[in-house]
Amino acid sequence: MELTQRTPQLSAYLAADDVIDHRHPLVRETAARLASGAADAYAYAKAAYTFVRDEIAHSQDSGDPRVTWRASDVIATRTGICCATSHALAALLRAERIPAALCYQRLADDDGSHPLVHGLVALRLPGTEAWARVDARGNKPGVDAQFSLDEERLAWQVRPEFSELDYPALYDVPHPAVLSALRTAPDRSALWPIYPTEL
Repeated sequence: MELTQRTPQLSAYLAADDVIDHRHPLVRETAARLASGAADAYAYAKAAYTFVRDEIAHSQDSGDPRVTWRASDVIATRTGICCATSHALAALLRAERIPAALCYQRLADDDGSHPLVHGLVALRLPGTEAWARVDARGNKPGVDAQFSLDEERLAWQVRPEFSELDYPALYDVPHPAVLSALRTAPDRSALWPIYPTEL
């Protein structure tokens, strides 16, 4: 699959905003701590990925009812669904000048029911021309996502027979349907009925 930037300017994938708020002191502090042990951009990107995947619980897995969407809040509370943890990872990458995009999959249950939009991050190391997708939603039994820029090691591979798909677009800001649901829902039980099933 060929990934496509929705915004041609690479600088857009380094920007800070209300969601990917990488100028927030907590994001800066976390990025600086992770960068202190990293020899280069690759090592930093891997450290940031591992931190989000292993230290920020997917709220569905942990049973946490809170809905987070702003990167700094995701890091502060250490909880969020896949799209929220993607916001946190994008912020940490951008904090260290690594272009980061938000991207999405449409996934479903094993019988094809209950489709939903799943959030990922694509990153582009300085000096390279290629984007690589990574999934920091948090591992659990049956899910073994890894940091890999050469061969994707995502949480799930799409199954076309269940109408699952990879969306090729790389967003510099969250998709409006995803962000609207996250901002509107007072808790996770209220989130799922309004959460997008496709883009």
